[in-house]
Amino acid sequence: MALITRKQWGARKPRSVTKVTKTRGTKVHYVGQKVDPRLLTDHDRCLNLMRDIQGWHMDGNRWSDFAYSYGVCPHGDIMAGRGPGVLVAANGPGNNQAHYAVLGLLGNTGLAEPTDEMLIGILDAIALLREHGNAGKEIKGHRDGYSTDCPGELLYAWVRKGCPRPGSKPADPDAWPGRLLRYPPLMRGDDVRRWQTAARALGYSIDADGAYGVDSRTVCRHIQRAAGLDDDGIVGALTWRATLTPSNK
Repeated sequence: MALITRKQWGARKPRSVTKVTKTRGTKVHYVGQKVDPRLLTDHDRCLNLMRDIQGWHMDGNRWSDFAYSYGVCPHGDIMAGRGPGVLVAANGPGNNQAHYAVLGLLGNTGLAEPTDEMLIGILDAIALLREHGNAGKEIKGHRDGYSTDCPGELLYAWVRKGCPRPGSKPADPDAWPGRLLRYPPLMRGDDVRRWQTAARALGYSIDADGAYGVDSRTVCRHIQRAAGLDDDGIVGALTWRATLTPSNK
């Protein structure tokens, strides 16, 4: 990652700094208005936009500083804003204590589609906030909990998908989660519910209640026998595959 300091992008000194010790996570933002698409080929314009935004915030809104923890340009460079451990002003009244804020230099027209480099930069900025600012695991859009269209449809769709890192292989939803499901003792969890739901799809009478008990064990044995597996009533990798990806599926 490339981290551009406040001095390097020409930031003004903040009027004041309010500390925060931890947050639930980070909210993703966009500029919202038209962003000049020439940012894609002229990195100096990215720095200029950062200075312009800080001016809007400090002179127009009378805030103490650039409102976000970091800004990220279409080249993937991370530009220091308030940084880790500092309360933001970007998430809306009553929402700033709970999350840090990362701004993608993206608009609703002009430069309106995030580049892969920008998405990677946003993820790297969030990683910095987790490492140095005690940010929690939540990643949300600005519109979550506040009435706004920010961070725009495309960036928000990416957030809703779980912020997949560009170039990474998507997770296989049918992959065995790695835990042996057995009874006794009674086991509970989303992996149990996922397996029970798949067993129901095969026609077995079982409640998808997320609790692996005697009924689940009985259904498991039926599935194992049908698949030619040892009927031990334990859902391991082979039984999971036989349930979620049976040969006739």
